[in-house]
Amino acid sequence: MLENMVSCAPLSRPCVSVIIVNYNAGRILSEVVNLLLCSVSVAKVIVVDNNSKDHSMDEIKRLADSQSRLVNIYNTKNYGFAAACNIAVAADGENDYMLFLNPDCLIDKEALETLLACMKSSPQAGIAGPLILNPDGTEQAGGRRAVPTPWRSFTRAFGFSRFRVRYPRLFSDFLLHQQPLPDGPVEVEAVSGSCMMVRRDAILDVGPLDDSYFLHCEDLDFCMRFRQRGWKIMFVPDARVVHHQGTCSKTRPIFVEWHKHKGMMRFYRKFFRHQYPGVLMLIVALGVWLRFVAVAIQYSSRHTRSWFKHDRL
Repeated sequence: MLENMVSCAPLSRPCVSVIIVNYNAGRILSEVVNLLLCSVSVAKVIVVDNNSKDHSMDEIKRLADSQSRLVNIYNTKNYGFAAACNIAVAADGENDYMLFLNPDCLIDKEALETLLACMKSSPQAGIAGPLILNPDGTEQAGGRRAVPTPWRSFTRAFGFSRFRVRYPRLFSDFLLHQQPLPDGPVEVEAVSGSCMMVRRDAILDVGPLDDSYFLHCEDLDFCMRFRQRGWKIMFVPDARVVHHQGTCSKTRPIFVEWHKHKGMMRFYRKFFRHQYPGVLMLIVALGVWLRFVAVAIQYSSRHTRSWFKHDRL
């Protein structure tokens, strides 16, 4: 474990480029951008808009007229998260660190400085992720995690993970948010792409995000590839970020779930198909798609009940 981190002293020059991919994030986007522009460490904020229709970019466009550190990129269609991030990375080659941030994540300057201090204290740290909180202050699942291997996913899907206390090596869970918080930064297998600071030299070594993922699981892929190249993934509990999860996806939940499950299958095939028996991979695939069907039915049923309720009114 590294020593506890505190906010770093003011830097000689701004060294962080922040990349935000926007798709119909609404009013919270301008709040996120304004918080970032208050940080002396932020050299540039790049907002990549994936053809939003909700006018969320209107205020950002006006703000860019008076803020030279704010750069807007407008895509003519929704290219997905990974592809949009790569467009921003290609457009910016100046700064030592890049912060990938969801448009519904509120990060203040203290949290940003704490992440940066962790990165600067450990040259082998390729990625650092904060403690991600729900709006009610509870820790959000997925902010720190182990890699969801097919076996871990199998044990979680069929309820065997409840035996992890007695048999931790056999039935360990990949979500770590129910474990006690560490005293300081610790190495983990993966953090959430909703907020992660990445060293530019590490990106040059590992390569860009895999844009074959449209939405979800590209962060797991990124962390896997970083670790394969010898870079560390750090979880920094003293950096706290509030994530208003689902802001961009609430109008198309089934579309989002489709790409989430499709991405997970790509992740399994890419990294584990030669390590696990075909039978287990088949069972995992069946579980993934059965879960998607169940979630889709749940959303459809909820939408139908809402429609009938509104129709009666």
